[in-house]
Amino acid sequence: MSTIAIEKSSGNVYADLGLADAQEMLVKAKLASKIGEIIQSQNLTQQQAAQLLAMPQPKVSLLLRGQFRGISEAKMLECLARLGRDIDIVVKPARRRASSGALGRVNVVFG
Repeated sequence: MSTIAIEKSSGNVYADLGLADAQEMLVKAKLASKIGEIIQSQNLTQQQAAQLLAMPQPKVSLLLRGQFRGISEAKMLECLARLGRDIDIVVKPARRRASSGALGRVNVVFG
């Protein structure tokens, strides 16, 4: 019987995988998930969603399957607005001082 090493997640699977754009990918994953949730709750077909979102249906299909590298965060925010959601963007000082070299973070919160 072999022992399997278990590593605790950082909360960002993309960072755990060592991807350079991990924070951006996590934000986009959360946005894509919410877009999919809304499309499903409104019982839209992919074709109907594509028309509403002003995107080709194949791109909607990719988005809903988590393949969103070719879709900007701005386009995803536009999609949420087209799906009847208000978008609030709040910019505030980082918890840690930026002068120490620490970067601010991007977080997605759904109300």
